[in-house]
Amino acid sequence: MCRASSPGPRWRRSSAPTSEESAARTGSTHLSRGLGFSREDRDTNIRRIGFVARLLARNGVGVVTAAISPYAETRAEMRRLADEEGIPFLEVYAEASLDALVQRDVKGLYQKALRGEIAHFTGVSDPYEAPIAPDLVVHTDRDAVEESASQVLGLLAARGLLLSRRAA
Repeated sequence: MCRASSPGPRWRRSSAPTSEESAARTGSTHLSRGLGFSREDRDTNIRRIGFVARLLARNGVGVVTAAISPYAETRAEMRRLADEEGIPFLEVYAEASLDALVQRDVKGLYQKALRGEIAHFTGVSDPYEAPIAPDLVVHTDRDAVEESASQVLGLLAARGLLLSRRAA
């Protein structure tokens, strides 16, 4: 789970599959449609993502999610539900400064939030509860996308969750 605009979609294109099946979806056009930035909507979004991720994982699909998940309680709930089903759950904290998030925000949402046009915006007018003990921290404001991707792939490989292209 990530803090904000993440390298997820870009690094996924260059990575080896985590299983013989893989799927890619964009939350803003599918699962989160109609949701806003309130805590309730953020939690609903993460629960939807978690549900679909567990459904795919139960069916042998390797799943990596990249989502703004600002609340520790909701992240812990997703980990607990995955653990109950025997599904590996690795938390990756994509750490970045607010300046970096504003600079790479293609939708302009951070600028709107900073001007007060969007209420309850994570990291601006609402809190982001940084993970206490994530499995990995990637510093996306100082490292290239490829470096962050390499670190995530290294973690997946170290945990035995990554198939080589030859094995697939």
